[in-house]
Amino acid sequence: MARLANILLFGVALMLFTAPASAKSVPSGPKPEFTEDFIEQGRAIYFQRCSFCHGLLGDGEGPAAPYMDPRPRDFTLGTFKFRTTQSGELPTDDDLFRTVSRGLPGTGMQAFDNDLIKNGLTEEQRWQVIAYVRTFAQEFDNEELDPVKTGKLVALPKERAPFNADSIAKGKAVFERAKCWECHGKEGRGNGQKAFDRKDDWGFPIRIRNVTLPWKLKGGAEVEDIYMRFSTGINGTPMPSFVKALSEEERWYLANFIKSLQHQPTSHQVLKVGRVEGGLPEAANDPAWDAAEPMDVRLTGQVVVAPRWQNPSIELVTMKAMTDGTDIVFRLVWDDPFADTTHDEEQELDASEISAVGAFNSYVEGDGMVPRKLETFRDAVAIQFPTKPTTGTAKPHFLRGGGSNPVQLWRWKADEADGERGGAEEAVARGWRQALKPQAEDKQQVAAKAAWADGRWSVVMKRPLATEDRNDVQFTAGNFIPMSLNAWDGSNGEHGLIMSVSTWHYVFIEAPIPMTVYLWAVLAVLVTGGLGFWLRRKAVAYSPQENEA
Repeated sequence: MARLANILLFGVALMLFTAPASAKSVPSGPKPEFTEDFIEQGRAIYFQRCSFCHGLLGDGEGPAAPYMDPRPRDFTLGTFKFRTTQSGELPTDDDLFRTVSRGLPGTGMQAFDNDLIKNGLTEEQRWQVIAYVRTFAQEFDNEELDPVKTGKLVALPKERAPFNADSIAKGKAVFERAKCWECHGKEGRGNGQKAFDRKDDWGFPIRIRNVTLPWKLKGGAEVEDIYMRFSTGINGTPMPSFVKALSEEERWYLANFIKSLQHQPTSHQVLKVGRVEGGLPEAANDPAWDAAEPMDVRLTGQVVVAPRWQNPSIELVTMKAMTDGTDIVFRLVWDDPFADTTHDEEQELDASEISAVGAFNSYVEGDGMVPRKLETFRDAVAIQFPTKPTTGTAKPHFLRGGGSNPVQLWRWKADEADGERGGAEEAVARGWRQALKPQAEDKQQVAAKAAWADGRWSVVMKRPLATEDRNDVQFTAGNFIPMSLNAWDGSNGEHGLIMSVSTWHYVFIEAPIPMTVYLWAVLAVLVTGGLGFWLRRKAVAYSPQENEA
Protein backbone atom coordinates (compact mmCIF):
# COMPACT_ATOMS: atom_id res chain seq x y z
CA MET A 1 0.00 0.00 0.00
CA ALA A 2 2.82 2.39 0.87
CA ARG A 3 4.49 1.65 -2.45
CA LEU A 4 1.23 2.31 -4.31
CA ALA A 5 0.75 5.63 -2.52
CA ASN A 6 4.28 6.76 -3.35
CA ILE A 7 3.95 5.78 -7.01
CA LEU A 8 0.64 7.62 -7.19
CA LEU A 9 1.98 10.79 -5.65
CA PHE A 10 5.20 10.72 -7.67
CA GLY A 11 3.03 10.55 -10.76
CA VAL A 12 1.06 13.56 -9.59
CA ALA A 13 4.31 15.46 -9.00
CA LEU A 14 5.40 14.73 -12.56
CA MET A 15 2.04 15.96 -13.86
CA LEU A 16 2.60 19.29 -12.14
CA PHE A 17 5.69 20.01 -14.22
CA THR A 18 5.44 17.85 -17.35
CA ALA A 19 1.79 18.20 -18.36
CA PRO A 20 1.42 19.63 -21.87
CA ALA A 21 0.79 23.35 -21.91
CA SER A 22 -1.83 23.05 -24.63
CA ALA A 23 -4.01 20.37 -26.16
CA LYS A 24 -7.03 19.87 -28.36
CA SER A 25 -9.67 22.20 -26.95
CA VAL A 26 -12.55 21.70 -29.37
CA PRO A 27 -14.23 18.31 -29.98
CA SER A 28 -14.07 16.99 -33.52
CA GLY A 29 -17.81 16.32 -33.69
CA PRO A 30 -21.08 16.98 -31.88
CA LYS A 31 -21.46 16.05 -28.25
CA PRO A 32 -22.77 12.48 -27.82
CA GLU A 33 -26.05 11.81 -26.04
CA PHE A 34 -25.53 11.28 -22.30
CA THR A 35 -27.48 8.03 -21.91
CA GLU A 36 -27.46 5.91 -18.74
CA ASP A 37 -25.12 3.41 -20.39
CA PHE A 38 -22.84 6.24 -21.55
CA ILE A 39 -22.71 7.65 -18.01
CA GLU A 40 -22.00 4.21 -16.55
CA GLN A 41 -18.99 3.83 -18.82
CA GLY A 42 -17.83 7.24 -17.61
CA ARG A 43 -18.18 6.07 -14.01
CA ALA A 44 -15.79 3.17 -14.62
CA ILE A 45 -13.22 5.49 -16.20
CA TYR A 46 -13.62 8.04 -13.39
CA PHE A 47 -13.01 5.44 -10.66
CA GLN A 48 -9.87 4.24 -12.45
CA ARG A 49 -8.38 7.56 -13.58
CA CYS A 50 -9.88 10.41 -11.53
CA SER A 51 -10.95 9.21 -8.08
CA PHE A 52 -7.42 9.18 -6.61
CA CYS A 53 -7.53 12.98 -6.64
CA HIS A 54 -11.20 13.93 -6.85
CA GLY A 55 -12.50 11.16 -4.57
CA LEU A 56 -15.00 8.38 -5.14
CA LEU A 57 -17.81 10.77 -4.21
CA GLY A 58 -16.47 13.61 -6.36
CA ASP A 59 -15.89 15.72 -3.25
CA GLY A 60 -12.18 16.41 -3.93
CA GLU A 61 -11.10 14.12 -1.09
CA GLY A 62 -9.19 11.42 -2.93
CA PRO A 63 -6.14 9.83 -1.23
CA ALA A 64 -3.75 12.13 -3.13
CA ALA A 65 -5.71 15.33 -2.43
CA PRO A 66 -4.07 16.38 0.89
CA TYR A 67 -0.66 16.47 -0.77
CA MET A 68 -1.65 18.80 -3.60
CA ASP A 69 -1.81 22.58 -3.85
CA PRO A 70 -4.15 23.68 -5.30
CA ARG A 71 -6.51 20.97 -4.13
CA PRO A 72 -8.50 18.88 -6.62
CA ARG A 73 -11.93 20.25 -7.48
CA ASP A 74 -14.96 19.35 -5.35
CA PHE A 75 -17.51 18.59 -8.05
CA THR A 76 -20.44 18.34 -5.63
CA LEU A 77 -20.57 22.13 -5.12
CA GLY A 78 -21.01 22.89 -8.80
CA THR A 79 -18.27 25.54 -8.60
CA PHE A 80 -15.91 25.47 -11.56
CA LYS A 81 -13.07 27.91 -12.12
CA PHE A 82 -12.28 27.87 -15.83
CA ARG A 83 -15.25 28.63 -18.01
CA THR A 84 -16.57 30.74 -20.86
CA THR A 85 -19.66 31.63 -18.83
CA GLN A 86 -20.49 34.64 -16.71
CA SER A 87 -19.24 34.94 -13.13
CA GLY A 88 -20.93 32.46 -10.79
CA GLU A 89 -22.39 30.35 -13.61
CA LEU A 90 -21.89 26.69 -14.42
CA PRO A 91 -19.45 25.78 -17.19
CA THR A 92 -20.64 24.58 -20.55
CA ASP A 93 -19.99 21.01 -21.58
CA ASP A 94 -17.43 22.33 -24.05
CA ASP A 95 -15.67 24.09 -21.14
CA LEU A 96 -15.43 20.76 -19.30
CA PHE A 97 -14.17 19.08 -22.46
CA ARG A 98 -11.45 21.72 -22.80
CA THR A 99 -10.28 21.23 -19.21
CA VAL A 100 -10.26 17.43 -19.37
CA SER A 101 -8.50 17.47 -22.74
CA ARG A 102 -5.68 19.95 -22.09
CA GLY A 103 -5.50 19.81 -18.28
CA LEU A 104 -4.60 22.70 -16.01
CA PRO A 105 -0.89 23.65 -16.17
CA GLY A 106 0.67 24.26 -12.78
CA THR A 107 -1.67 21.82 -11.02
CA GLY A 108 -2.08 18.07 -10.64
CA MET A 109 -4.74 18.05 -13.37
CA GLN A 110 -3.03 16.42 -16.34
CA ALA A 111 -4.09 16.58 -19.96
CA PHE A 112 -6.10 13.52 -21.02
CA ASP A 113 -6.04 14.02 -24.78
CA ASN A 114 -4.69 10.71 -26.10
CA ASP A 115 -3.21 12.50 -29.10
CA LEU A 116 -0.77 14.14 -26.69
CA ILE A 117 -0.05 11.51 -24.05
CA LYS A 118 0.13 7.75 -24.32
CA ASN A 119 -2.03 7.10 -21.27
CA GLY A 120 -4.72 9.56 -22.34
CA LEU A 121 -8.38 9.04 -23.16
CA THR A 122 -10.13 8.96 -26.51
CA GLU A 123 -12.54 11.76 -27.31
CA GLU A 124 -15.49 9.49 -26.56
CA GLN A 125 -13.98 8.45 -23.23
CA ARG A 126 -13.50 12.09 -22.26
CA TRP A 127 -17.15 12.76 -22.97
CA GLN A 128 -18.10 9.71 -20.90
CA VAL A 129 -16.14 11.01 -17.92
CA ILE A 130 -17.73 14.45 -18.29
CA ALA A 131 -21.19 12.87 -18.40
CA TYR A 132 -20.44 11.13 -15.09
CA VAL A 133 -18.83 14.17 -13.42
CA ARG A 134 -22.01 16.14 -14.12
CA THR A 135 -23.96 13.70 -11.91
CA PHE A 136 -22.13 14.93 -8.79
CA ALA A 137 -23.79 18.37 -8.88
CA GLN A 138 -27.57 18.64 -9.07
CA GLU A 139 -27.27 22.07 -10.68
CA PHE A 140 -26.44 20.43 -14.01
CA ASP A 141 -29.93 18.89 -14.10
CA ASN A 142 -31.63 22.26 -13.71
CA GLU A 143 -32.36 23.64 -17.18
CA GLU A 144 -32.90 27.10 -15.71
CA LEU A 145 -29.20 27.13 -14.78
CA ASP A 146 -27.96 25.93 -18.16
CA PRO A 147 -25.72 28.83 -19.34
CA VAL A 148 -26.20 27.91 -22.98
CA LYS A 149 -29.99 28.00 -22.77
CA THR A 150 -29.99 31.16 -20.66
CA GLY A 151 -27.43 32.86 -22.88
CA LYS A 152 -25.05 33.58 -20.03
CA LEU A 153 -21.95 33.07 -22.13
CA VAL A 154 -18.89 35.25 -22.61
CA ALA A 155 -17.57 35.58 -26.16
CA LEU A 156 -14.23 36.83 -27.39
CA PRO A 157 -14.41 40.35 -28.86
CA LYS A 158 -14.91 40.68 -32.61
CA GLU A 159 -12.50 43.62 -32.78
CA ARG A 160 -9.13 42.69 -31.29
CA ALA A 161 -6.21 45.06 -30.98
CA PRO A 162 -2.96 43.58 -32.33
CA PHE A 163 -0.26 42.49 -29.95
CA ASN A 164 2.09 45.44 -30.29
CA ALA A 165 3.78 48.16 -28.25
CA ASP A 166 0.79 50.48 -28.45
CA SER A 167 -1.80 47.98 -27.17
CA ILE A 168 0.62 46.74 -24.50
CA ALA A 169 1.10 50.31 -23.23
CA LYS A 170 -2.67 50.81 -23.11
CA GLY A 171 -3.01 47.49 -21.25
CA LYS A 172 -0.44 48.63 -18.70
CA ALA A 173 -2.50 51.74 -18.05
CA VAL A 174 -5.58 49.56 -17.48
CA PHE A 175 -3.55 47.28 -15.17
CA GLU A 176 -2.61 50.26 -13.02
CA ARG A 177 -6.03 51.93 -13.09
CA ALA A 178 -7.87 48.70 -12.21
CA LYS A 179 -5.36 48.14 -9.38
CA CYS A 180 -4.48 44.62 -10.52
CA TRP A 181 -1.10 45.25 -8.89
CA GLU A 182 -2.67 45.17 -5.43
CA CYS A 183 -2.71 41.38 -5.74
CA HIS A 184 -0.36 40.53 -8.59
CA GLY A 185 2.33 43.14 -7.92
CA LYS A 186 3.64 45.96 -10.10
CA GLU A 187 5.64 43.52 -12.24
CA GLY A 188 3.06 40.72 -12.17
CA ARG A 189 5.17 38.51 -9.89
CA GLY A 190 2.41 37.75 -7.40
CA ASN A 191 3.88 39.96 -4.70
CA GLY A 192 1.05 42.43 -4.24
CA GLN A 193 -0.45 40.46 -1.36
CA LYS A 194 1.12 41.58 1.93
CA ALA A 195 0.09 38.56 4.01
CA PHE A 196 -1.42 35.09 3.62
CA ASP A 197 -4.94 36.29 4.30
CA ARG A 198 -6.69 35.06 1.15
CA LYS A 199 -8.63 31.79 1.02
CA ASP A 200 -10.81 30.11 -1.56
CA ASP A 201 -14.42 29.06 -1.04
CA TRP A 202 -13.23 25.71 0.29
CA GLY A 203 -11.18 27.34 3.06
CA PHE A 204 -7.73 26.68 1.62
CA PRO A 205 -5.05 29.42 1.46
CA ILE A 206 -4.45 31.06 -1.90
CA ARG A 207 -1.07 32.18 -3.16
CA ILE A 208 -1.49 34.95 -5.72
CA ARG A 209 -0.51 33.85 -9.23
CA ASN A 210 2.78 34.96 -10.77
CA VAL A 211 1.58 35.86 -14.27
CA THR A 212 5.12 36.16 -15.69
CA LEU A 213 5.52 32.37 -15.73
CA PRO A 214 3.29 31.08 -18.55
CA TRP A 215 3.28 27.49 -17.27
CA LYS A 216 1.68 28.76 -14.03
CA LEU A 217 -1.41 30.15 -15.78
CA LYS A 218 -3.85 27.33 -15.20
CA GLY A 219 -6.49 28.49 -17.63
CA GLY A 220 -4.02 29.00 -20.48
CA ALA A 221 -1.27 31.48 -21.33
CA GLU A 222 -2.54 32.85 -24.65
CA VAL A 223 -4.14 36.27 -24.98
CA GLU A 224 -7.56 34.70 -25.58
CA ASP A 225 -7.27 32.61 -22.39
CA ILE A 226 -6.17 35.60 -20.32
CA TYR A 227 -9.00 37.75 -21.68
CA MET A 228 -11.50 35.09 -20.69
CA ARG A 229 -10.22 35.05 -17.09
CA PHE A 230 -10.77 38.81 -16.79
CA SER A 231 -14.23 38.41 -18.26
CA THR A 232 -15.54 35.37 -16.38
CA GLY A 233 -13.65 35.67 -13.12
CA ILE A 234 -12.52 32.49 -11.37
CA ASN A 235 -15.35 31.01 -9.32
CA GLY A 236 -14.46 30.08 -5.76
CA THR A 237 -11.50 32.49 -5.58
CA PRO A 238 -10.98 36.23 -4.96
CA MET A 239 -10.41 36.75 -8.72
CA PRO A 240 -13.48 38.71 -9.88
CA SER A 241 -15.00 39.31 -13.28
CA PHE A 242 -14.20 42.71 -14.81
CA VAL A 243 -17.09 42.71 -17.30
CA LYS A 244 -18.85 45.57 -15.55
CA ALA A 245 -15.67 47.47 -14.66
CA LEU A 246 -13.83 47.29 -18.00
CA SER A 247 -14.96 47.39 -21.62
CA GLU A 248 -14.15 44.61 -24.09
CA GLU A 249 -11.45 46.77 -25.60
CA GLU A 250 -9.86 47.49 -22.21
CA ARG A 251 -9.91 43.81 -21.24
CA TRP A 252 -8.18 42.92 -24.51
CA TYR A 253 -5.52 45.58 -23.95
CA LEU A 254 -5.03 44.20 -20.44
CA ALA A 255 -4.66 40.66 -21.78
CA ASN A 256 -2.01 41.88 -24.23
CA PHE A 257 -0.13 43.53 -21.38
CA ILE A 258 -0.18 40.36 -19.23
CA LYS A 259 1.00 38.36 -22.23
CA SER A 260 3.93 40.79 -22.64
CA LEU A 261 5.07 40.07 -19.06
CA GLN A 262 5.57 36.36 -19.71
CA HIS A 263 9.13 35.13 -19.43
CA GLN A 264 10.35 32.85 -22.22
CA PRO A 265 12.99 30.54 -20.71
CA THR A 266 16.27 29.82 -22.44
CA SER A 267 16.70 26.27 -23.71
CA HIS A 268 20.46 25.68 -23.36
CA GLN A 269 22.04 23.91 -20.37
CA VAL A 270 25.53 25.39 -20.50
CA LEU A 271 26.31 28.54 -18.55
CA LYS A 272 29.01 30.37 -20.50
CA VAL A 273 31.41 32.33 -18.29
CA GLY A 274 32.55 35.51 -20.00
CA ARG A 275 35.98 37.06 -19.45
CA VAL A 276 36.02 40.69 -18.26
CA GLU A 277 38.72 43.22 -17.56
CA GLY A 278 38.81 45.84 -14.86
CA GLY A 279 37.22 43.92 -12.00
CA LEU A 280 34.17 41.72 -11.50
CA PRO A 281 30.73 43.13 -10.65
CA GLU A 282 29.79 42.66 -7.01
CA ALA A 283 26.28 44.13 -7.01
CA ALA A 284 23.40 42.36 -8.75
CA ASN A 285 22.33 45.56 -10.53
CA ASP A 286 25.77 46.38 -11.93
CA PRO A 287 25.40 47.30 -15.65
CA ALA A 288 28.30 44.93 -16.42
CA TRP A 289 25.85 42.02 -16.07
CA ASP A 290 24.01 43.17 -19.19
CA ALA A 291 26.82 41.77 -21.34
CA ALA A 292 26.66 38.28 -19.79
CA GLU A 293 24.65 35.50 -21.45
CA PRO A 294 21.80 34.21 -19.23
CA MET A 295 20.82 30.60 -18.61
CA ASP A 296 17.46 29.68 -17.10
CA VAL A 297 17.43 26.70 -14.76
CA ARG A 298 14.07 24.95 -14.26
CA LEU A 299 13.43 23.43 -10.85
CA THR A 300 10.82 21.08 -9.46
CA GLY A 301 9.87 19.73 -6.06
CA GLN A 302 12.21 17.30 -4.33
CA VAL A 303 10.28 14.02 -4.65
CA VAL A 304 13.24 11.62 -4.73
CA VAL A 305 13.41 10.82 -1.01
CA ALA A 306 11.36 11.54 2.12
CA PRO A 307 10.24 14.14 2.99
CA ARG A 308 8.96 14.44 -0.57
CA TRP A 309 7.60 17.83 -1.62
CA GLN A 310 5.50 18.45 -4.71
CA ASN A 311 4.32 22.00 -4.04
CA PRO A 312 7.47 24.07 -4.67
CA SER A 313 7.38 27.82 -5.04
CA ILE A 314 10.63 28.40 -6.94
CA GLU A 315 10.49 26.87 -10.42
CA LEU A 316 12.94 29.06 -12.33
CA VAL A 317 16.31 30.63 -11.52
CA THR A 318 18.13 32.77 -14.08
CA MET A 319 21.92 32.58 -13.87
CA LYS A 320 24.82 34.60 -15.28
CA ALA A 321 28.56 34.24 -14.62
CA MET A 322 31.84 36.09 -15.25
CA THR A 323 35.55 35.71 -14.56
CA ASP A 324 38.56 38.01 -14.61
CA GLY A 325 41.01 35.11 -14.78
CA THR A 326 41.47 35.03 -10.99
CA ASP A 327 37.96 34.90 -9.51
CA ILE A 328 34.58 33.71 -10.74
CA VAL A 329 31.26 35.32 -9.87
CA PHE A 330 27.71 33.96 -10.29
CA ARG A 331 24.46 35.90 -10.23
CA LEU A 332 21.22 34.06 -9.42
CA VAL A 333 17.82 35.75 -9.86
CA TRP A 334 14.44 34.26 -8.99
CA ASP A 335 10.92 35.40 -8.15
CA ASP A 336 9.75 35.22 -4.54
CA PRO A 337 6.79 37.32 -3.34
CA PHE A 338 8.17 37.70 0.20
CA ALA A 339 11.64 38.27 1.60
CA ASP A 340 11.89 35.66 4.38
CA THR A 341 14.87 36.57 6.55
CA THR A 342 14.21 34.64 9.77
CA HIS A 343 14.44 30.96 10.63
CA ASP A 344 12.78 29.07 13.48
CA GLU A 345 14.42 25.68 13.90
CA GLU A 346 11.79 24.60 16.41
CA GLN A 347 9.15 24.62 13.67
CA GLU A 348 11.12 22.40 11.29
CA LEU A 349 9.38 19.20 10.29
CA ASP A 350 10.28 16.02 12.13
CA ALA A 351 10.27 13.72 9.12
CA SER A 352 11.25 10.56 11.03
CA GLU A 353 7.75 9.07 10.82
CA ILE A 354 7.21 9.51 7.10
CA SER A 355 10.85 8.59 6.40
CA ALA A 356 10.72 5.30 8.29
CA VAL A 357 10.98 2.06 6.31
CA GLY A 358 7.47 0.82 5.58
CA ALA A 359 5.85 4.19 6.25
CA PHE A 360 2.39 4.55 4.70
CA ASN A 361 3.38 7.72 2.88
CA SER A 362 6.58 9.74 2.52
CA TYR A 363 5.08 12.96 1.12
CA VAL A 364 4.53 16.25 2.92
CA GLU A 365 0.93 17.45 2.90
CA GLY A 366 0.23 20.65 1.02
CA ASP A 367 -1.53 22.34 3.93
CA GLY A 368 -1.03 21.90 7.66
CA MET A 369 1.97 19.57 7.96
CA VAL A 370 4.51 22.41 7.67
CA PRO A 371 3.80 26.09 8.45
CA ARG A 372 3.49 27.96 5.17
CA LYS A 373 3.51 31.47 6.55
CA LEU A 374 5.69 34.53 6.96
CA GLU A 375 8.53 34.89 9.47
CA THR A 376 9.00 31.16 9.95
CA PHE A 377 11.66 29.79 7.62
CA ARG A 378 14.37 31.58 5.62
CA ASP A 379 14.74 31.95 1.88
CA ALA A 380 17.86 30.24 0.55
CA VAL A 381 19.60 29.00 -2.58
CA ALA A 382 22.55 26.67 -3.22
CA ILE A 383 24.80 25.96 -6.19
CA GLN A 384 26.01 22.36 -6.22
CA PHE A 385 29.22 21.05 -7.88
CA PRO A 386 31.01 17.69 -7.87
CA THR A 387 34.12 17.85 -5.67
CA LYS A 388 36.02 15.62 -8.12
CA PRO A 389 36.56 16.23 -11.84
CA THR A 390 34.06 14.26 -13.92
CA THR A 391 34.69 12.31 -17.09
CA GLY A 392 32.23 11.60 -19.87
CA THR A 393 28.65 11.46 -18.67
CA ALA A 394 29.50 10.21 -15.17
CA LYS A 395 28.30 12.58 -12.43
CA PRO A 396 27.29 12.28 -8.77
CA HIS A 397 23.59 11.95 -7.97
CA PHE A 398 21.96 15.35 -8.40
CA LEU A 399 20.46 15.05 -4.91
CA ARG A 400 23.49 15.61 -2.67
CA GLY A 401 25.84 13.15 -4.39
CA GLY A 402 26.98 9.99 -2.56
CA GLY A 403 29.64 8.50 -0.31
CA SER A 404 32.14 7.92 -3.10
CA ASN A 405 30.96 10.89 -5.17
CA PRO A 406 30.58 13.87 -2.83
CA VAL A 407 29.38 17.29 -3.90
CA GLN A 408 30.15 20.78 -2.71
CA LEU A 409 27.37 23.28 -2.12
CA TRP A 410 27.67 27.04 -2.02
CA ARG A 411 24.71 27.91 0.17
CA TRP A 412 23.28 31.38 0.62
CA LYS A 413 20.88 31.95 3.54
CA ALA A 414 18.75 35.08 3.82
CA ASP A 415 18.82 35.15 7.62
CA GLU A 416 22.63 35.42 7.56
CA ALA A 417 22.90 37.97 4.73
CA ASP A 418 24.24 40.63 7.10
CA GLY A 419 27.13 38.39 8.20
CA GLU A 420 30.79 38.59 7.26
CA ARG A 421 30.39 36.52 4.09
CA GLY A 422 26.98 37.91 3.18
CA GLY A 423 25.12 34.72 4.07
CA ALA A 424 27.33 32.39 1.99
CA GLU A 425 28.62 29.08 3.31
CA GLU A 426 30.53 26.23 1.68
CA ALA A 427 29.51 22.71 2.66
CA VAL A 428 30.13 19.15 1.50
CA ALA A 429 27.46 16.45 1.06
CA ARG A 430 27.99 12.70 0.77
CA GLY A 431 24.44 11.69 0.04
CA TRP A 432 21.04 12.84 1.23
CA ARG A 433 21.07 10.58 4.32
CA GLN A 434 23.87 12.60 5.87
CA ALA A 435 23.57 16.19 7.00
CA LEU A 436 25.52 18.80 5.08
CA LYS A 437 28.96 19.29 6.61
CA PRO A 438 30.12 22.93 6.58
CA GLN A 439 33.77 23.32 5.64
CA ALA A 440 36.26 24.66 8.16
CA GLU A 441 36.15 28.39 8.82
CA ASP A 442 39.53 28.99 7.17
CA LYS A 443 38.27 27.12 4.06
CA GLN A 444 35.24 29.37 3.58
CA GLN A 445 36.11 31.43 0.51
CA VAL A 446 32.73 32.20 -1.08
CA ALA A 447 31.35 35.69 -0.43
CA ALA A 448 27.84 36.83 -1.31
CA LYS A 449 25.77 39.96 -1.75
CA ALA A 450 21.99 39.83 -2.01
CA ALA A 451 19.07 42.15 -2.62
CA TRP A 452 15.29 41.67 -2.69
CA ALA A 453 13.03 44.09 -4.56
CA ASP A 454 9.62 43.92 -6.28
CA GLY A 455 9.11 40.22 -5.54
CA ARG A 456 12.53 39.11 -6.74
CA TRP A 457 15.76 37.95 -5.12
CA SER A 458 19.16 38.65 -6.70
CA VAL A 459 22.16 36.90 -5.16
CA VAL A 460 25.79 37.29 -6.27
CA MET A 461 28.37 34.70 -5.12
CA LYS A 462 32.11 35.07 -5.71
CA ARG A 463 35.13 32.78 -5.19
CA PRO A 464 38.67 32.27 -6.57
CA LEU A 465 38.78 30.04 -9.64
CA ALA A 466 41.32 27.72 -7.99
CA THR A 467 41.88 26.85 -4.32
CA GLU A 468 44.04 24.43 -2.35
CA ASP A 469 41.11 22.68 -0.68
CA ARG A 470 40.50 19.19 -2.09
CA ASN A 471 36.77 19.53 -1.27
CA ASP A 472 36.43 22.59 -3.51
CA VAL A 473 35.37 22.58 -7.12
CA GLN A 474 38.22 23.87 -9.30
CA PHE A 475 37.28 26.01 -12.29
CA THR A 476 39.56 25.39 -15.26
CA ALA A 477 39.08 26.88 -18.69
CA GLY A 478 37.95 24.57 -21.47
CA ASN A 479 36.16 22.08 -19.19
CA PHE A 480 32.44 21.47 -18.75
CA ILE A 481 31.85 21.55 -14.99
CA PRO A 482 28.53 20.05 -13.79
CA MET A 483 26.32 22.33 -11.72
CA SER A 484 22.81 22.07 -10.24
CA LEU A 485 20.64 24.14 -7.92
CA ASN A 486 18.65 23.78 -4.71
CA ALA A 487 16.25 26.55 -3.64
CA TRP A 488 14.00 27.26 -0.67
CA ASP A 489 11.06 29.66 -0.26
CA GLY A 490 10.68 30.04 3.49
CA SER A 491 7.11 31.34 3.52
CA ASN A 492 6.13 28.30 1.45
CA GLY A 493 7.26 26.07 4.34
CA GLU A 494 10.46 24.97 2.62
CA HIS A 495 13.49 23.91 4.67
CA GLY A 496 15.86 20.96 4.75
CA LEU A 497 14.94 18.49 2.00
CA ILE A 498 11.60 20.23 1.49
CA MET A 499 12.88 22.27 -1.43
CA SER A 500 13.15 22.80 -5.17
CA VAL A 501 15.86 20.96 -7.11
CA SER A 502 17.25 20.98 -10.63
CA THR A 503 19.03 18.42 -12.75
CA TRP A 504 22.67 18.87 -13.78
CA HIS A 505 23.64 21.76 -16.02
CA TYR A 506 27.17 22.87 -16.93
CA VAL A 507 29.52 25.78 -16.34
CA PHE A 508 31.97 26.46 -19.16
CA ILE A 509 34.87 28.92 -19.13
CA GLU A 510 36.15 29.47 -22.62
CA ALA A 511 39.87 28.79 -22.92
CA PRO A 512 41.92 31.65 -24.44
CA ILE A 513 43.09 30.92 -27.97
CA PRO A 514 46.92 30.59 -28.06
CA MET A 515 48.80 32.94 -30.41
CA THR A 516 50.26 29.90 -32.14
CA VAL A 517 46.81 29.08 -33.50
CA TYR A 518 46.75 32.39 -35.39
CA LEU A 519 50.36 31.87 -36.58
CA TRP A 520 49.55 28.41 -37.88
CA ALA A 521 46.46 29.79 -39.62
CA VAL A 522 48.53 32.48 -41.37
CA LEU A 523 51.16 29.88 -42.31
CA ALA A 524 48.45 27.59 -43.71
CA VAL A 525 47.11 30.41 -45.86
CA LEU A 526 50.60 31.24 -47.17
CA VAL A 527 51.40 27.59 -47.91
CA THR A 528 48.05 27.02 -49.62
CA GLY A 529 48.41 30.20 -51.65
CA GLY A 530 51.98 29.35 -52.64
CA LEU A 531 51.02 25.82 -53.64
CA GLY A 532 48.14 27.14 -55.71
CA PHE A 533 50.43 29.65 -57.47
CA TRP A 534 52.97 26.91 -58.22
CA LEU A 535 50.30 24.58 -59.62
CA ARG A 536 48.98 27.37 -61.82
CA ARG A 537 52.43 28.02 -63.21
CA LYS A 538 52.89 24.33 -63.93
CA ALA A 539 49.52 24.17 -65.69
CA VAL A 540 50.43 27.11 -67.94
CA ALA A 541 53.85 25.60 -68.73
CA TYR A 542 52.27 22.39 -69.99
CA SER A 543 49.33 23.92 -71.87
CA PRO A 544 48.37 22.34 -75.28
CA GLN A 545 49.51 25.43 -77.21
CA GLU A 546 53.04 25.12 -75.87
CA ASN A 547 53.13 21.38 -76.62
CA GLU A 548 52.15 22.00 -80.26
CA ALA A 549 54.89 24.55 -80.59
